[in-house]
Amino acid sequence: MLKGFREFILRGNVIDLAVAVVIGAAFTGIVNAIVNSVFNPAIGALFNAKSLEKALPVTIPTADGGTATMYFGAVIAAVIQFLLVAIVVYFALIVPINYLKRVSFRKKQEEPTADEEVPPTELELLGEIRDLLAKSPVSSGAHSQPTE
Repeated sequence: MLKGFREFILRGNVIDLAVAVVIGAAFTGIVNAIVNSVFNPAIGALFNAKSLEKALPVTIPTADGGTATMYFGAVIAAVIQFLLVAIVVYFALIVPINYLKRVSFRKKQEEPTADEEVPPTELELLGEIRDLLAKSPVSSGAHSQPTE
C-alpha cells in the first residue's frame, strides 16, 4: 500500500500539478492587484461609482413586511472582474508563453545539428524490412507466397 502511494507521489505529473497550483496561487496576487488597483477604479470612474457592488439596487418586499435589496451591480462587477482577470492572464501569461514557444520551435527547426541523425521514414523502414526478408533463406524456398 505504501509502495503504491510512493509511486503515485513520485509521478512527474503529480509534482508538476503541485508546482502549478503553487505558482497559480502566487500569481493570483499579481492578477488581483492589477485588476483591483488599475481596472476596477477605471471602471468605477467610468460609471461614476465608488463601488460597483452597491450599484443598481432593486428593493423588493419580503414576506414579513420588510424589504430586501438586491444589488445587480455586484453581479455585473463579478462578471467584469472575471473578464478582467481572464484578459490579464491571457495577455500576461498566455501570449508571452505562446510567443516563446513559437520562437523556440523555429530555432529548433532552423538549427539541425550534425550530431543528430535524422530518423528514417516509415517508408524507408518498410523497404529495409522487405529487402531483408527477400535476402533471408526462409523466404527463398520453403515458404513461398501463394499465387492467385
